[in-house]
Amino acid sequence: MPDQHSSYKAVFHRHDVQLLGIIVVMAVIFSALSKSFLSPSNLVSLLENYSVMAIMAAGLLVVLISGGIDISFAAIAAVSQYVMATVLVRFGGNWLVAFGLSAGFGILLGIVNALLIYYLRALSVIVTISMMTFYFAILMFVTDGKSLYNLPDWFTDDLSLFGIPFPVVVAAIVLLVTLFLLSRLSIGRQIYGLGGNPEAAKRMGCNLLGLQCFVYGYSGFMAGIAGLVQAHRVEEVVPNALIGRELDVLAAVVLGGASLLGGIGTVSGMVLGIVLLAILQNGLTLLGVSSYSFGFVTGLVILMSVSATAYAAKHQQKQRVRHAN
Repeated sequence: MPDQHSSYKAVFHRHDVQLLGIIVVMAVIFSALSKSFLSPSNLVSLLENYSVMAIMAAGLLVVLISGGIDISFAAIAAVSQYVMATVLVRFGGNWLVAFGLSAGFGILLGIVNALLIYYLRALSVIVTISMMTFYFAILMFVTDGKSLYNLPDWFTDDLSLFGIPFPVVVAAIVLLVTLFLLSRLSIGRQIYGLGGNPEAAKRMGCNLLGLQCFVYGYSGFMAGIAGLVQAHRVEEVVPNALIGRELDVLAAVVLGGASLLGGIGTVSGMVLGIVLLAILQNGLTLLGVSSYSFGFVTGLVILMSVSATAYAAKHQQKQRVRHAN
């Protein structure tokens, strides 16, 4: 019996289980306060609205696990989206061309980030913030801030698979691919190793430059796909539409248990983080709470995560000192 009790206790101490409990409680509260919260139309709208966030979050999760951080993914999504839409409008194309352009351009910009971080030996947060500003400034300069509305009919037509909207299908595929990458492939174990102990990963023979190019390229790839899905959803391309989403995505990923120090993070935790953020924002909206409060909630989540990470690191350091003595 004591063993069974301790096993139950261990389960309830898991971050994802606690997060799931919070989600259930919040869902019950908001459904009691607002009749439309659990309505099918609201739930479908929630899935579609947060599918783009889920796609970008998958890329960011891989970067965080590797011990880095990427703040430029929204700008990469905006640039890739505009390049893709411009080619489709001027020269025509199909879904294969659209995916190829968005993903290819996203990967390219992501690898540029990785090369700068590796060869400049600079902090990833500084490099990616700088590149975010650079990418967005170039986009606004070249486009003069003009939106594209005349997208091809085949691109803007409603698509679904067994009644599931296209954005949700793409997000589900992205999450499954990311889960397979991190849990089944050897490169996934190398990414965890790189985030947990870069020096040990190097001694084990890991190609650090190759891994960095992969993780930032993967983040760029997901950003490009997110840009495509966003353009399909809203049937237009607005240069600055995705800018400002960085903190929401970061908050969802760290809320799901990913460490800002690297080496820790799961797809399931990330999904729960997105669900929690979605329920919170949607519930507050239905209750008539100002959207300006979302920034407060997002900032608080990141602050709490950073504090928890710093506390954990300090606790581990004390444990090492105690064992050494």
